[in-house]
Amino acid sequence: MKKLFLLGALLAFHFAALACGACEKQQPKILRGITHGTGPESDWDYLIIATMAAIVVFTLYFSVKWLIKPGERSDNHIKRYILNNE
Repeated sequence: MKKLFLLGALLAFHFAALACGACEKQQPKILRGITHGTGPESDWDYLIIATMAAIVVFTLYFSVKWLIKPGERSDNHIKRYILNNE
């Protein structure tokens, strides 16, 4: 029963995210059927989005990398002082 409810909820969110017919006509070919509203106003919008996506991917990569393997091996690191302080 839970799987059926989850499947129904995911399908409902999928269909709600698709663009309507009027919005689909306003979008450029690459974004057609994906988003609502008007399309990008200039080519600068694509550059801004690409830059933001690169920053997010860069940040996510290093966040996960340093969360999994921090690499702090120094004996005078602040964590050693906190962990060994009695």
